[in-house]
Amino acid sequence: MDCVFCKIVKGEIPCYKIYEDDDVLAMLDIAADVEGHTLVLPKVHAADINECDAQTYQKVMLASKKIVDHFLKLGYDGANVVVNCKRAAGQEVPHLHVHVFPRKDNDGVKIKVEHPQNKLNLEDIAKKLRLN
Repeated sequence: MDCVFCKIVKGEIPCYKIYEDDDVLAMLDIAADVEGHTLVLPKVHAADINECDAQTYQKVMLASKKIVDHFLKLGYDGANVVVNCKRAAGQEVPHLHVHVFPRKDNDGVKIKVEHPQNKLNLEDIAKKLRLN
């Protein structure tokens, strides 16, 4: 397998590790765009949230919560927790990972979906998307 995150998990590529247990690795994102931007990923390969089993996803999310709790104890004021699924949603590495962005009040960082000017019909969309 030629997955960069799998190579990092195996120790073939170095990383800035901030947390690790038997199932999960958390490391700083090399983008170095937001102080503490952390990627939390399972040690087993799963391309994305859609291809991940529930147990693995739960372990990743519990580790993400642990990271958020840690950041808050360190004095950060909040955190953004983001999971992208598939390239169309901005996922660049096809290995499930959660982005945790520690935040400070008025830090100037904008993690926001830009909304189009048109208003969507929520009733029609709910009918279309409802799980039965």
